[in-house]
Amino acid sequence: MAENITNKTKGKPVNNKSNTIRSVLFAVVLVFLGAFLISNMSYNKVQKTEVPISEVITRANDPEGDIARIAVTGNTLDITLKGKDQPTETSRKDNSGTLYDQGLVNHCEDLEGEELTKCQESYPIIEYKEDVDAWGIVLDVALTVLPIVAIVIFFSWMMKQANMANNQSLGFGKSKARLYGPDKKKVTFKDVAGNEAAKQDLTEIVDFLKSPKKYEKLGAKIPRGVLLAGEPGTGKTLMARAVAGEANVPFFSISGSEFAEMFVGVGASRVRDLFSKAKKNAPSIIFIDEIDAVAHKRDARGGAGREDEQTLNQILVEMDGFDNDSGVIVMAATNRVDMLDKALLRPGRFDRHVNVTLPERKDRLEILKVHFKGKPVSEDVDLESLAKKTAGSSGADLANIANEAAITAAREGHKAISNKDLTEAFERVAIGPERKSKVMNDMEKKITAYHEAGHAIVGHVLPDSDPVHKITIIPRGNTGGVTWFLPPEDRSYKNIFELKDILARGMGGRVAEKLIFGTDAITTGASSDLKNVAELAKSMVVEEGMGENTRNLVFPDEATGYYTITAGKPYSEKTAEIIDAEIKKLSDEAAKRAEEVLKTNKKLLDKLAGELLAHETLEENDLGPLLKEAKLPIAAKLH
Repeated sequence: MAENITNKTKGKPVNNKSNTIRSVLFAVVLVFLGAFLISNMSYNKVQKTEVPISEVITRANDPEGDIARIAVTGNTLDITLKGKDQPTETSRKDNSGTLYDQGLVNHCEDLEGEELTKCQESYPIIEYKEDVDAWGIVLDVALTVLPIVAIVIFFSWMMKQANMANNQSLGFGKSKARLYGPDKKKVTFKDVAGNEAAKQDLTEIVDFLKSPKKYEKLGAKIPRGVLLAGEPGTGKTLMARAVAGEANVPFFSISGSEFAEMFVGVGASRVRDLFSKAKKNAPSIIFIDEIDAVAHKRDARGGAGREDEQTLNQILVEMDGFDNDSGVIVMAATNRVDMLDKALLRPGRFDRHVNVTLPERKDRLEILKVHFKGKPVSEDVDLESLAKKTAGSSGADLANIANEAAITAAREGHKAISNKDLTEAFERVAIGPERKSKVMNDMEKKITAYHEAGHAIVGHVLPDSDPVHKITIIPRGNTGGVTWFLPPEDRSYKNIFELKDILARGMGGRVAEKLIFGTDAITTGASSDLKNVAELAKSMVVEEGMGENTRNLVFPDEATGYYTITAGKPYSEKTAEIIDAEIKKLSDEAAKRAEEVLKTNKKLLDKLAGELLAHETLEENDLGPLLKEAKLPIAAKLH
């Protein structure tokens, strides 16, 4: 659907690889042709010595003469000597009479058999040709002319290649933007499920492109630039194309990395070329995807002569140079707004920011309906349940799940996608495929069962934790087993009690192993849990201000915008020690709460682990009756 508007030859995209192969083959053919013609020419064009006709007659009549054959064509004689394959001498007779009149006698004319053979050994064979050898003349001319023609063609080709290389080098400064014009398949807001708030923000842009005079009469100036910000896969590019589709205007799309090249100044040249084309096709939209590739903070990267800085400066100049009535709007997408240069975000450039957020549950349902449209689906497929499970998933994630469900159904030989296929696709995308080839011994299965049961019981008992959805001890992805917790509803914020419950249930697996198999028998199975606990605890202290002694304080790295406690931190060593202590305190508290819960529910822990060993996977319906007897100890309460 995309069309490259600059790299074209006679309407077809240039294929550099095939051009190179054809060029090499052409050169090889020319070399062989030239060698063949030159060899033939040298073979056929034997130098002939011209001798007087009287001498030829004398030698021909001599029985001990050296002439083997005389070919007579008109007035020309081609003479072949004995022991030779081709004529090496030539002569010409005058027009005063025949050769017989001049004394050339065919001594072997009336002989036959052995007498003829003996005669031909002494006297030459004389052949009279009445017509001129036209083919011989043509061959002689061809052997003379063709090498010259081949050389001319070869040098013409060399000049053409040189011109193409020169044009290609000059083309480095041309924009690589792809044009989605009115003749292409349009995308409209109807094709974009969810993100209603973003659509509403962009409706004004569409209205301006359709009816600019309505705004001009009131003295309103439409934003020159619109920045789409959001997580990867949320549909920023699709949203920009929908704006172009709604307004029915040309849409120039390019990635930020496509401005870069090995030659200095190419990026700035491509920016100028892109904006020039957009103005010629106005009203139009320029869309720069992943603009952070060329729009980093200049004070953070240094070096005024850097290629990406020249590109950024040119973008700033072009956006400043827009006329109010140019009819060109620049849209850009990024998932790293914090990395963009401030000059790009000021009013007059990207002065409108549109947040393309992760879809909520109702939006996820609409997105799933779009991706399952046209796919054969069984009646048992529950898209609402899948929308509930996929909290935090982007539109790209949901598209991937739909595709995986279709692949799974095809692999299993199903005529339609079933709910089982859908569940397998969700779990494959979320965690990874089942590792059916991995065989665990009885002890490993038992450890895994108690580990996952520990997660489930702690998560079920704690009041601010999400409900348990599913437990399995079948290896999947990089895990030996999985316990799913699904929130009952989408939430934009989490309070400190919810986060501490997440920390505690994360420690439930390691604590369960310690209670059942002893302190010295803990395994590496909890490494992923411990990593997640450490990262969440660090985020709570450093980013969210939830440390007991650092409440309401955050510690950002001002140079990059990242939150970190690594080298180059913008705080003292003493503060770093306090942060480390706060993180350890949260982790220790989580482990203690998990231990209190599991000690109180030791019998339930044994029972749940036994059920997992027997069935390997327990769904939400199976877990309800088992977990209803769980108790929350007073020592594990926070409020």
